[in-house]
Order: sequence, then C-alpha cells, then structure tokens
Amino acid sequence: MSIYDYKVKDAKGETVDMADYKGKVLLIVNTATGCGFTPQYDGLEKLYADYNDKGFEILDFPCNQFGNQAPGTEEEIVSFCKMKFGTTFKQFAKVEVNGDNEEPLFTYLKSQKKGIGGSKIKWNFTKFLVDRDGNVIDRFGSTTTPEKIAGKIEKVL
Repeated sequence: MSIYDYKVKDAKGETVDMADYKGKVLLIVNTATGCGFTPQYDGLEKLYADYNDKGFEILDFPCNQFGNQAPGTEEEIVSFCKMKFGTTFKQFAKVEVNGDNEEPLFTYLKSQKKGIGGSKIKWNFTKFLVDRDGNVIDRFGSTTTPEKIAGKIEKVL
C-alpha cells in the first residue's frame, strides 16, 4: 500500500483520491477548533501561503476524538477556520485517528512513522510530512508548531 491508494472525504462530502496529490509535498494534520493548539492554524496558513506555489499542500482533517474539541459540522468548522484564521488550504471531513473507527489513511500514516510512545496519536495537531513520492518522512507532535517545521518542508520541496 501507498498513501496514493487511499480515498478520503472532503468537508463537502466529496470523495478525494489521494493519488490526486502525486508529486506534491503534503502536511497532513488532525485538527480541532476548540483546542489549546487551535492558534496553530495561523502558522499552518503561513506555511501554505509561503510554499503552495512550490508544490506544497496542507490536508486538514478535523478530529473530535480528543476532549470533544471539534464539535459542529464540517461546514461550521470550515467557516470558523476561514473567518478566524483566514485558512485557504483543503479541509476534509471529520475523522477519528485512533481506535476501531479510525480513518484508514491515518492507520497508514501511523504505521509509517510512529510517535513517542508508539503509533497512537496523542492529541490534535499531530502533523505528518509526506514527500513528493508519497513517503511519510516525518511526524510532529501537537507541541511542534508549524513555524518549527518550515525548514524541513523547504528541504523536501
């Protein structure tokens, strides 16, 4: 299996084939609108603005699995992010990232890069960096801000 074998739902409920992202550098993030890390949306949008024209994409997957911090519908989440943080990157349907109902894409991501203490995602704003060939090359925990990974993104681009 590769990252390009997966299909996911976007925030509008449309199926998106991950193969559409072949040749792009990706940052895949599980997010939440009511989390202490939510201000990271500012940094994510800055990364997107700085690198999108070089083949960089951010894939935002809201996750309500940690402390019920992503309540609301996908439409409400998209609206909140655009109004509060000015986000312009792609947002997807809410997912679970651990357990019996986890999104298969996240099962794959976790199998490729384990975090501290194993593969389980510990909280919102865990980030996976994927190179242009679909290889998961790094994983960053919630406390690693987008600004701290800009250099790694530049190297992969």
